[in-house]
Amino acid sequence: MSTAITAYKDAPARTVDAGGVTYAYRELGPKGGIPVVFFVHLAATLDNWDPRIIDPIAAERHVIAFDNRGVGASTGRVPDSVEAMADDAYTFITALGFDKIDVFSFSLGGMVAQALVVKHPELVRKLVLTGTGPAGGKGIDKVAGTTYYDILRATLTRSDPKEFLFFNRNATGKPAARAFVNRLKERTVDRDAEIKTKAFQTQLKAIKRWGRSAPADLSKITQPTLIANGDNDRMVPSVLSEDLHRRIKGSELIIYPDSGHGGIFQFHDKFAPVAVEFLS
Repeated sequence: MSTAITAYKDAPARTVDAGGVTYAYRELGPKGGIPVVFFVHLAATLDNWDPRIIDPIAAERHVIAFDNRGVGASTGRVPDSVEAMADDAYTFITALGFDKIDVFSFSLGGMVAQALVVKHPELVRKLVLTGTGPAGGKGIDKVAGTTYYDILRATLTRSDPKEFLFFNRNATGKPAARAFVNRLKERTVDRDAEIKTKAFQTQLKAIKRWGRSAPADLSKITQPTLIANGDNDRMVPSVLSEDLHRRIKGSELIIYPDSGHGGIFQFHDKFAPVAVEFLS
């Protein structure tokens, strides 16, 4: 009996072909039961998941992280709508043979997850939505402006844009940002390809469309849902987490103090056990 890999940095890179696309993914944790599928953020590849969030979940659950179409090592072109990204996610998940999953999502991934659940409610058992907002959410269409501004600031200071985009630039935020960026470097072999500029721009276009589209009927989401964010999210305004909580019946909401878009990463020691408990 081989022991399951429970450290994300050691998860082997795999691929599956579906619908003319080769999807890159990594899996870890004990196989069997309902897997937890991770939906990643804007501009992110497989290398952007915080091991302090994934590893505790993989200690007890089969975890799968994947690159959406046209991102990282997945082939094809990035779709210019969140709904089309959700269709790709569905194609990927069913290609692996699953008919029931739990979803852990962050930022753009949370938008894709919402679109997936609304379209395929039978597929999802439990839903974790972090750093995200609903279709038609006020301020979501401003994400592109904020993102480009922070990329510029990061370039001028030779830092990672995520340090500006995900964390407050204060005495607690700065060290948390550096620690997070360093954790993403723990995997040293077999790293993913970075997102291409065009793919990134297409993702931004999809987010803008999501922000400007008609609000979805979130009363359709009956799955147990955990919503979390920092109290000062500059990318996807924190009030949108409260909006999701109000509209998704019976959902739980956690807002972390003195933190931004990456609140769950800054407070990983508090959040990971909550997520593990919720998903169990």
